[in-house]
Amino acid sequence: MRYFFLAYALIALLVVGVFGVRGQKFSKPPIQIFPDMDTQDKIRAQKPDAFFADGHGSRLPVGQTQPRGFNEAGAQSIGGIPEYEFGGQTGYYYTGHVGDYFGNGMPQELQLTEESASSLIQRGKERFGIYCAVCHGKSGDGQGITGLYGVPGIANFHMNNFKSASYPDGRIFETITNGKGMMSGYGYNISVRDRWAIVAYVRTLQAAKEAQTKAQ
Repeated sequence: MRYFFLAYALIALLVVGVFGVRGQKFSKPPIQIFPDMDTQDKIRAQKPDAFFADGHGSRLPVGQTQPRGFNEAGAQSIGGIPEYEFGGQTGYYYTGHVGDYFGNGMPQELQLTEESASSLIQRGKERFGIYCAVCHGKSGDGQGITGLYGVPGIANFHMNNFKSASYPDGRIFETITNGKGMMSGYGYNISVRDRWAIVAYVRTLQAAKEAQTKAQ
């Protein structure tokens, strides 16, 4: 029995030692087994900071920065792009939905011709390289650099479950807009037209991969 009480006392001492006494105050930072980024080198808004020459922690926005919803009186564009192109409207072009379902195909609002379709895909390639390739890889195979640092669940667009029959264009558009899983949404960063350009480029990557497979 005495061993039971000894073990109980040791466990109690260990718990108190690790978690501390409720309500106890410390002048030094606590010991953290899992820091979870609680302590960071950062600049607090409205606080002085010796890092900058003027001693202020707050910084002015980058030149010509134009946050959405804070346009000057009468201005209706962000970086030369109409503000409505970042969302807030209804219909397939803005949502990727046709009623309660995801749509397939490029929206009529793009007014695609043979020439403009080529330009749209080229634009999609550029936007994909900026926003998507770091995770999904340049070819869309899910082998981007972030995978080397342990980011899990990166989509490989060449798998059958991401082809147009099972993963419609509108669903890709919505995923770009709102994000999915560990992927954040890009609705505030990428205009609606550019999101469709990325969708078109992803389909081009898939078609090129299929053609290569058939040729082998």
